Amino acid sequence: MNRATWRGIGGIVVFLTAWEAVVSTRLVDFDYLPAPFVIAAALVEMAKDGEVFGEIVHTLRSALTGWLISVIVGIVAGAALGLSPATRRYCLATVEALRPLPGIAFVPVAILLFGFSLQTELVVIVIPTVWPVLVNTMGGFAAIPSRLHDVVRSFRISSATATLTVFVPATAPAILVGLRLSMTLALIMAIAVEMIGNPEGLGYAVVREAAALRPDLMFAYVFIIGVLGIALNAILLAAAKLILPGEFRRPRAEWSRP
Repeated sequence: MNRATWRGIGGIVVFLTAWEAVVSTRLVDFDYLPAPFVIAAALVEMAKDGEVFGEIVHTLRSALTGWLISVIVGIVAGAALGLSPATRRYCLATVEALRPLPGIAFVPVAILLFGFSLQTELVVIVIPTVWPVLVNTMGGFAAIPSRLHDVVRSFRISSATATLTVFVPATAPAILVGLRLSMTLALIMAIAVEMIGNPEGLGYAVVREAAALRPDLMFAYVFIIGVLGIALNAILLAAAKLILPGEFRRPRAEWSRP
């Protein structure tokens, strides 16, 4: 691990130590703020019970399924808008009008249509998560240098072949920015819809333990959600380094910024 990683770990250790000291000495006296060691004990209790693993699987299934749908739709639609100025001119206003709509507002509609189901979660996840992929893909394709289009025309490469072999690699860094943003948002929306629209998964578990006045278990679930977010981001970065190793050799690769 590099120096920045060790500094980050050190900051977390200092924060948890301060939290433990403040709660143990009652400098901050909140009835429902457990100390880190109490939360750690709750994590051990949950691991022994085993129910948490099913909840993790449910949340990951809905978040990743919704994310994959968003990736496919976003890349295809973004490429179409980015490659065609005429299409972009006629459709961009619609994109800008729909993009601010919060996915969580569709929970009542989705419940009426699909009940408490995976389909409900996917509706709420896909609606907001498709936009980062679409907008970044569109921007990447629209910014392709004109000389690259000239090269494609000179070699008489078909549109489909040029898109897959020339334009997609050229816009990959911009697309990957959208993938990162979209994955984080997919997990957030999966947790949110479980809290208010589907009684399953980690989001529902947080609400359930809060209602049962078990803040130790509630914070333990919050910790697990945070670890999942970090793990998903790390996996995506590792995959991106394998696919585009050259981009990570640049000291200021735009898409790799947090």
